[in-house]
Amino acid sequence: MHDKLTELYGPELADEYLRQLEAHEIYRHDESGMPVGTPYCASITLYPFLFDGMKKIGGTTSAPKHLKSFIGGFINLVFAVSAQLCGAVATPEFLAYMDYFIRKEYGDDYYLKPETVVDIQGNTIKDIIEGYFNQVVYSLNQPAAARGSQSVFWNVAYFDHPYFEQLFDGFVFPDGSSMQWESVSWLQKRFMKWFNQERLKNILTFPVETLSLLNDGVDFVDKEWADFAAEMYAEGHSFFTYTSDSVDSLASCCRLRNGIQDNTFSYTLGAGGVATGSKCVMTIDINRLVQNEYRKVSKEAGDMYWSDCRNFLADLSKSVQLQTEKIHKYLFAFNEIIKEMQSAHMIPIYDAGFIAPEKQYLTVGINGLVEGAEFLGFDISNNEAYRAYVNAVMEPIFTLNK
Repeated sequence: MHDKLTELYGPELADEYLRQLEAHEIYRHDESGMPVGTPYCASITLYPFLFDGMKKIGGTTSAPKHLKSFIGGFINLVFAVSAQLCGAVATPEFLAYMDYFIRKEYGDDYYLKPETVVDIQGNTIKDIIEGYFNQVVYSLNQPAAARGSQSVFWNVAYFDHPYFEQLFDGFVFPDGSSMQWESVSWLQKRFMKWFNQERLKNILTFPVETLSLLNDGVDFVDKEWADFAAEMYAEGHSFFTYTSDSVDSLASCCRLRNGIQDNTFSYTLGAGGVATGSKCVMTIDINRLVQNEYRKVSKEAGDMYWSDCRNFLADLSKSVQLQTEKIHKYLFAFNEIIKEMQSAHMIPIYDAGFIAPEKQYLTVGINGLVEGAEFLGFDISNNEAYRAYVNAVMEPIFTLNK
């Protein structure tokens, strides 16, 4: 990074990058964990997996033909993709693809007859499905050597009917068939119910779950899924709910909103949009920035300066702007390293089409927003003074990102 920053912007900014890291003014996520040029997180499409299995990313698994091979291959795929990322891998299509293979095995109407016995051991369709849920979840919660003996960070998505239609309208499987909402909806609910109960037996960190619900400004459009979400919360389930009044905004894997029509900031977690993510996250320590600015102006400004808080917020906003401009240059340098890695074919998930680098964001993170306000003595509530402080911090980042 120092070499690339020197090449692009000169040694002064390269040295400032190192100084800021060591002074903890900024934080570059997972800098010590993986080689520089490793993308941060990705919400991948599973479509290449249906054609080539894992062969294009160095594996030997062929394209899945049956439910059993899909489940086994999917587990291997998540481990393999995670080894090429610093952070999370999201598979928003997982349950929709699993539904496809279940239908191939037990018919399009399997969800209407889940108690049907299908093998000589007396297992029902529901038993078989939940057995595969068990295999996937427990496998992906195991330690992974390529990730410092941590498990993979795996995200999964659920969609209400409008979001499902928006994401998968016109989608065609290799055999020419389409996705089927009724059975996918049933499978999503079945997985949520099963996972909620399974967490009473063992500590299962992953998958991180996000449910996308469309609203019309007054109420949720898909009443059935809104009611089911409420039911799940009432039963103690732990998942994120992403809601928007437009289906052109889809939740992604890395705390951002993938605005199809506009780059818009959001606070969501989990997975939603397919084939998106973040190449790199660099976070500004807002609390430290606030305190540095406070000390600076306390030395320089007279008593009249502090008679109006707007003076300080204006200066704070300028400091955030300057810091964000630096972060953008740091991120741009990282992006150039990514390009060099890709041109050398050292990021196979790009070559194989699981994620396209142009669909991944360069991300400005923030930390310590509330702590900075507490240091300044603001009441942390929905009040005019606190809103002015938050706006002074967020507005420059929002504007410069656009």
